Amino acid sequence: QLQVVESGGGLVQAGESLRLSCATSGFALKDYAIRWFRQAPGKEREEVSCISLSRSTTADSVKGRFTGSRDNAANTAYLMINNLTPEDTAVYYCAAYDVLDNWFCSGELISFGQGTQVTVSS
Repeated sequence: QLQVVESGGGLVQAGESLRLSCATSGFALKDYAIRWFRQAPGKEREEVSCISLSRSTTADSVKGRFTGSRDNAANTAYLMINNLTPEDTAVYYCAAYDVLDNWFCSGELISFGQGTQVTVSS
C-alpha cells in the first residue's frame, strides 16, 4: 500500500521552530516528488513547498522561513518551519507524486496524507 504519514505538529509559541516529517511506505521516495500543503480554518488549501527529484522550492508567502528537504535513504521528507507566527496555524499535509520531470512536482498523485496540526500561540 502506497502511503505517506505526517508527524511533528503541535502547539508552539510564536517565534519557535518545528520540523514536520512525511514518512513514506510502499514506494521508494527517491523516485517521487513530495508537495507540502497547509489548510487553515476557513481558508483554501495552500501549497507551501515542492520537493522535486532535483530541488526544493517554497511558496513566496513563506519563502525564507520554510524549507523542504528529503532523505531518500530514510524514505522521509521534511518541512522545516522557522519563526512561526499565529498565521501559520493550520493542518499541514504532504503528498507524493509520480512526475515526468525531475525539476517539478506536477504529476500523478500517489498518496495524500491525513495531516498534522500546527497551532501557534502569540
